[in-house]
Amino acid sequence: MSDSKLKNPLRALSLMMLFGLSGCSIMPQWMDASTWFTDEEELKIQQLAPIQAEFTPQLVWEKEVGDGVGEHFSRLQPVLAYDTLFAASRHGEVKAFEPDTGKVVWQKNFATYKDEGFLSGIARLWQSGEAAKISGGLTASYEKLYFGTEHGHVFALDINTGEVIWHKDVKGEVLAKPAVEEGMVVVNTGSGLMLGLDAESGEEQWRYESEVPPLSLRGIATPTISSGGAMVGTASGKMAIVIMDNGQVAWEQTISSPSGATELDRIVDIDVEPLVLGGVIYIVSFDGTLAALELRSGRVIWKREYRSYRRITLDGNNLYVVDTNSVVYALDRRNGVELWSQNTLRGRVLTSAAPVSSYIVVGDKYGFLHWLNQSDGKIVARLAVGDDDIDEGVYVEPVVQGQRLFAVTRDGQLKAIDTP
Repeated sequence: MSDSKLKNPLRALSLMMLFGLSGCSIMPQWMDASTWFTDEEELKIQQLAPIQAEFTPQLVWEKEVGDGVGEHFSRLQPVLAYDTLFAASRHGEVKAFEPDTGKVVWQKNFATYKDEGFLSGIARLWQSGEAAKISGGLTASYEKLYFGTEHGHVFALDINTGEVIWHKDVKGEVLAKPAVEEGMVVVNTGSGLMLGLDAESGEEQWRYESEVPPLSLRGIATPTISSGGAMVGTASGKMAIVIMDNGQVAWEQTISSPSGATELDRIVDIDVEPLVLGGVIYIVSFDGTLAALELRSGRVIWKREYRSYRRITLDGNNLYVVDTNSVVYALDRRNGVELWSQNTLRGRVLTSAAPVSSYIVVGDKYGFLHWLNQSDGKIVARLAVGDDDIDEGVYVEPVVQGQRLFAVTRDGQLKAIDTP
């Protein structure tokens, strides 16, 4: 987006509402960069254009995961591993499900309650307790389930029972899911601190600190581990790789540089998980730079102008980008050439695109899932998983297993859906 648009006073006012007047302020309700509209415009966006459906997605089962994430900013996505689907609510419920049937395998609650003595069990029947504020997303590895909270807690649970194996307090909110590989849990925090923790004990092995500007997006980049390095995007517009063995910085590369007279103009966050394939890192910034970098050196292979804070996804040679206005793009990963764009869902606050079969699926804030052809971006199917209500919107991309995907809504409805 051009500087002239950012300097528009009405847009500046919207940005102030979105980010707050200090760094890392929470997004008000479900607002994001594509919801700066009047009521009349919002009504137009809510009205979906008819499509010629080529198939009907089938709802297989649905379950509840507490009260979900409510109106809060969250990237609390379920995870599928060890033939089990794990999901959580912001308040503190963590559940394990059988993916085929939706049967609950185990469940734990990490909300905290006041000590009520012998009446504590009874008190919990009508007291919700203090929220654990699970926000960092779930990661399953080494027979453990890892997640973080806004309170700065990192947990490792036994995947078979849900019992806590270890718990670590860190400095800063954990708003992104941990990356786990090579015996290490890498956690990125809102304070600009990225930590390497031992996967078995939670003991800190190293730390990397990046600059956090006075004003930045609510949310931080999920780290990625590849080829012995932990890579992460920063709030100052840099891409960095830290050597897993010792925590030393291998390289840092500036993707987007701050410009403009105000802090609003200078927001350059890289707020997405780096995508790595074939020795190339793909990354996108909120300021408007999509780049392919050489993994070993950080050399820029190509750059294109796209603005996003959603995760880039990939299938074959196609990169899928959902920009800040909820326009969906497909690009050739080898050269960044745009293959197609789909703009009829503009303003619906789309999730990242989840590839399934020969389609990609995006959710929106009104509770709809949309199936797009990978070849041309045409919308070929649609399913309401909410009730056309922002309170029941889909806020994070679906999780895919073969032809089945698992979508979760803001009010905690977890649904398994098959693509015929």
